[in-house]
Amino acid sequence: MKSFLSRRPSPALVISLIALFVSLSGVSYGLATGSIDSREIKNNQVRSVDLRNNDIRTRDLRNNEVRGRDIRNSTVQGVDVALNTLTGDDINESRLGKVPSAAAADSATTAGSAQNVRVVAPTNLARGAAPVALTTHGPLTIALSCAPQMGVTVATVTVTSSADNSSALGVADTGATLGNPDLDAADPASEVLAVEDAAGATRTGFAGGIVAAAANGQALSGQLSVLADQDAATCSAQGHLVLAG
Repeated sequence: MKSFLSRRPSPALVISLIALFVSLSGVSYGLATGSIDSREIKNNQVRSVDLRNNDIRTRDLRNNEVRGRDIRNSTVQGVDVALNTLTGDDINESRLGKVPSAAAADSATTAGSAQNVRVVAPTNLARGAAPVALTTHGPLTIALSCAPQMGVTVATVTVTSSADNSSALGVADTGATLGNPDLDAADPASEVLAVEDAAGATRTGFAGGIVAAAANGQALSGQLSVLADQDAATCSAQGHLVLAG
């Protein structure tokens, strides 16, 4: 035993003991002070279970590094996108559905109503000539008349019906109500718009609404303008009508 203690350790043993002490003390020091950095962590070893929930923040992520493959499909929602930031370039237009109002336009009822707007093109008529039809819908006929009356030219829009129990309503340029609430086939044409022009005066025009309906449910309504020109001895009318039934 005495001979063993008296022997000095070899240099190799001393160096080995020093290296062991340094390595052990280094790990112990790092664990004690909480200063473990990436050098003490083996690559690809930190996993999701090692991270506290809700602790990773934007400052922990490198800019422009999170990509589509890092996000689960169908998890990004409207609340995750800033208002008014998506543009046409961000959206595949071919995948968009039709908005409700556009889809409604495809229905027969909606499309048909648009087709039932009838435009009455500008129509001229010489004073004293026979009335000219502006449009016809079922038993109802809308016509323009141009007649001399007591030194003036009077332009009128009239309604006739080939069916009993029809009705027509309109207004004169004076504000008076015109029409016939019980228009039968044998009745004369009912005036629904009227305007007159005197000699030497600027031609006179007037625009007003008319409504006409037949007992079978067919009807029309709209806005027409009429013009009387005493000096030119002419009348004219134009506008649009919506047909029903």
